[in-house]
Amino acid sequence: MADSQFDLIVIGSGPAGQKGAICAAKLRKRVAVIDRVTMLGGVCVHTGTIPSKSVREAILQLTRATVRNLLSQNVRGGDRPSIHDLSFRVNSIIARETEVVRAQLKRNGVAIFQGLGQFADAHTVEVKGEGDTVTLRGENILIACGTRPARNPDIPFDGKRIIDTDELSRLDGVPREIIVVGAGVVGLEFASFMAAMGVEVTLIDQRPTILDFVDREIIDALCYHLRQAGMTFRLGDKVTRVGIDPQRDRVFAELESGKKVIADALLYAVGRQANGDQLRLEAAGLKAEARGKLVVNQCFQTEAPHIYAAGDVIGFPALASTSMEQGRLAGCHMFGLPCEQMSDLFPYGIYTIPEISMVGLNEERLTKDRVPYEVGIAKYAELAKSMMLGDETGMLKLLFDRNTRKLLGVHAIGERATEIIHIGQAVLAYGGSIEYFRDTVFNYPTLAEAYKVAALDGLNKL
Repeated sequence: MADSQFDLIVIGSGPAGQKGAICAAKLRKRVAVIDRVTMLGGVCVHTGTIPSKSVREAILQLTRATVRNLLSQNVRGGDRPSIHDLSFRVNSIIARETEVVRAQLKRNGVAIFQGLGQFADAHTVEVKGEGDTVTLRGENILIACGTRPARNPDIPFDGKRIIDTDELSRLDGVPREIIVVGAGVVGLEFASFMAAMGVEVTLIDQRPTILDFVDREIIDALCYHLRQAGMTFRLGDKVTRVGIDPQRDRVFAELESGKKVIADALLYAVGRQANGDQLRLEAAGLKAEARGKLVVNQCFQTEAPHIYAAGDVIGFPALASTSMEQGRLAGCHMFGLPCEQMSDLFPYGIYTIPEISMVGLNEERLTKDRVPYEVGIAKYAELAKSMMLGDETGMLKLLFDRNTRKLLGVHAIGERATEIIHIGQAVLAYGGSIEYFRDTVFNYPTLAEAYKVAALDGLNKL
């Protein structure tokens, strides 16, 4: 294809790139999206959100068990899905989602270029495909190139037994024991998946606590359930050496404390490296920060006003959900539409087994700010729906102001926590009070009625 001129060139086709491209296309702008040949849909579809959450659902379905059963002793030694079972399910979903993305872009008239995109200058991007190079010129550019697993040069990755999160499907089979290094969101999710399949998991992190931004009571509950599933925590300890013991033919990890952990495999899940370092940013007059991240203003502009960045490449919160909104807002701003600052009130969903979700403030923050709050709790064991689903260990927690009864935060753990959190998000967004839940009729039986139970519990404490 000959040199081409576009109103917007988008580097990356993940959630931020898709929404930015479609936003501009609906404004009748000429838009091009660039991504690698096998990566249409971005990391989200191919190695991140979609595969990991698909693995989670496949584990639940293939074991024919609920969250409660997966975390009971009954799973130990029982039948469990194979890597082949999981890969088959995940690959079919990836293929479908890839085509959904392709169809959406084509339907909106977005040109798709497959290859590695790199800057030639501030308005020019070269796309290096499998046999040729195409040069594109853009009035505006949106960088939405995502991230990849960060790697420590001291870890001898072999792609078979010592792996990063992108290589999990390369395991020969479900290991009997696995070491997971990194207790962030991704590490915890994969560790819980393995534990749910009956794998002996040792989770190592140099930080003394996990997920500091999550309500402590919820984290304590999660850790309890994971320990019940057979997981061992090694927190506040640093990995100093990893290797394979040739005599025992097993992976080992030596810790700063002197401990030595041995297993069949090791999964390294310590952070993400933004792909900004692959774009030849210096040609556009840009410079990435640590781990390839780009700095942007509240409208997602970089130092070069016509070059925007959105999604994981700009760092926190690095969620698919927030990336979509960032991409859309960037597309609005570059073409003169109103671009309000993105709300800080967005939900977190952490897809461990059991899953947890939260929106708004937690107890630690309210205590620090000296807010007179009260707590209302609904235990899943009180709900008919949770008994039908087989999860009686979950909990919904509402935090509200004692004086005004205004809702301040919502926290949940258990089956469908990431779904029901949005009810609380809506009430928080409109400044509602906990009395709304008391006075509202919910479908019965549902997990949503936990809001009424928790509200009554909280109001009874006043």
